[in-house]
Amino acid sequence: MSDFNQPTPEGKDPELWEIAKKRAGFKNHLVTYIIVNAFLWALWYFTTYRHSEGRWNPYPWPIWTTLGWGIGLAFHFAGAYVFPKANSVESEYEKLKNKKF
Repeated sequence: MSDFNQPTPEGKDPELWEIAKKRAGFKNHLVTYIIVNAFLWALWYFTTYRHSEGRWNPYPWPIWTTLGWGIGLAFHFAGAYVFPKANSVESEYEKLKNKKF
């Protein structure tokens, strides 16, 4: 079971605990991003020369995974460090609670 779904430990501030979980999740995501993209770039580097008849292929295909995943990583960073208190579920709950039926 993931640590991210666990309740707040006793004696810990729930709000700070949520921010800490978001930041730890981002750090794990960043490490995974670096490892996978380093592997893809190495794969491209070591296979390009052999399969293009002795010349370098100027088109680096790993750029697409690096850029695409990087966009997601940037949003994850924003959620963990720029807007750490933004909780869409909690804000929607508050809107519904304050709405007059």
